[in-house]
Amino acid sequence: MKLLIISHKEVWKSNNFNNNFETSGGFPLQIRAISNLFSETYLICGLRKKYRLNDLTPLFGNNLHIYPIKEPPFFGHLRKISILFWLPINIKKIWSLIHYSDVVHILIPGDIGLIGLIVALIAKKPIFVRHCGTWGNNYTYIDKFIYWILPKIANGKNIVMATGGGTEVPEKNNINIKWIYSTSISEIEWNSLSLDNIWGIGDELKLVSVGRLSKRKNTESIIIALAKLKEKIPWTHLDIIGDGEEMNRLKKITSSLSLVDEVTFHGNKNHKQVLDVLCNSHLFLFPTNVKEGFPKVLVEAMACGLPTIATRVSVIPYLIENQCGIILDNTSPDSIFSAIIKMINNPKKMALMGQKARLLSKDYTLENWQNLIGSTLNKQWGPLK
Repeated sequence: MKLLIISHKEVWKSNNFNNNFETSGGFPLQIRAISNLFSETYLICGLRKKYRLNDLTPLFGNNLHIYPIKEPPFFGHLRKISILFWLPINIKKIWSLIHYSDVVHILIPGDIGLIGLIVALIAKKPIFVRHCGTWGNNYTYIDKFIYWILPKIANGKNIVMATGGGTEVPEKNNINIKWIYSTSISEIEWNSLSLDNIWGIGDELKLVSVGRLSKRKNTESIIIALAKLKEKIPWTHLDIIGDGEEMNRLKKITSSLSLVDEVTFHGNKNHKQVLDVLCNSHLFLFPTNVKEGFPKVLVEAMACGLPTIATRVSVIPYLIENQCGIILDNTSPDSIFSAIIKMINNPKKMALMGQKARLLSKDYTLENWQNLIGSTLNKQWGPLK
């Protein structure tokens, strides 16, 4: 079977690999895993010109052919308006590749993916939709359209998976919609991780936070909690991985609290670099106020043997509560501080939580993710190769 993947994910022309492209996060690893299920795979995604350094991973896969199209310009409402001018320029390429392919894999939310979904429905191609955002967010007209159309098309021919997990189904009105977790850890990588991060009293306490630096991700509360923690445990350090609009403000807060030596802002890092920092830490902090889908960074932290302090949202309690972390019902700095103190007051239990987290994470490898998707598609569509 020939598979076409359509996504809004941004790619950059590689400076290191001839005639290839690079991108960020776990996307290239997941694309490689999915391409191994099919005889040939094509990928439509957004091309950016301004190059990013240090945090990109090359896109490779089994018979993978990449067709980047220039991203719609601007952001927000201006980007939505620009789609009216962008679409006539790119619709021919999108239609041709959909027509040539046997099946179409759509990644949404995202404007390019949503356009691909509509065109694939018009072309009457079998569709596999993976909703990669937070299932249930219904704030915009686009969100409302997505949650209207997906339950209508999810059937034997069209497969819909929502990123998340837990005991309840994503959509009660259509039980054909299934959960799918998100991951970027392979079995080989899981086995090769170098773990030496069991904390003991008297050791420097290494805290780590990974995620976009936006206000609702609540990194500010971690920094304020660290200031209070420093009074009790002066040998504490916080690594912050990620970038975003809050970066400069968070740096100013860090400076105002005299924590410049205790906090390292790493910016964006690639997959391997993130794992290196996690494996050299003792405690993962994720006090998000965002309704998360399935934060794959949590699986990465668990794979590195880290106990976690995180929010009671989405799938997070299902993964860690009462076994490998502490769930926050209040994401204030005082609540984070108290959870850290509770954790380090019992180093033996903290270590056991980390060990349990690592064992649980092995259920969420890329290979298991690939097998879950492959078995679902094979059941509905027959042999994929």
